[in-house]
Amino acid sequence: MPGTGTQSDPWQLKTPPLTGDYTMHRDIRDDVEVLVCTVGKTVLLYDARCLDHLHRMLKDHGDWMDLGSADEQKPAKDGTVEAWGRSESNPVGGWYGLKKGLRGRFGMYIPPLMEELGLAEVEHNARNNRMRAV
Repeated sequence: MPGTGTQSDPWQLKTPPLTGDYTMHRDIRDDVEVLVCTVGKTVLLYDARCLDHLHRMLKDHGDWMDLGSADEQKPAKDGTVEAWGRSESNPVGGWYGLKKGLRGRFGMYIPPLMEELGLAEVEHNARNNRMRAV
């Protein structure tokens, strides 16, 4: 896997359609473990617990699930990874994204990291990708 997930050696990732490059690394912010996602000059933060929580949910789901990536300002399609990542019924009771205005795109940036970590399988079609637990 390219990168070790530290700030000095971040994971080098591609979006599910393999069209965009970005990096991620683990960090601590305000005593919370976060995933720092850097896309160009934009920095997004996700609660690092999402990796274990999403893996557990996908195992319970037992089948492929649509990613359904969407910006925070747009509604997420029901039944998608994106919708789960902002749902009041997930283990954190809402958004895994931590930066107001940039809390969306959970279904775009978290699945490739989970694939790199061996926790999930992700499709890499031009559109409408899905994932499932490994």
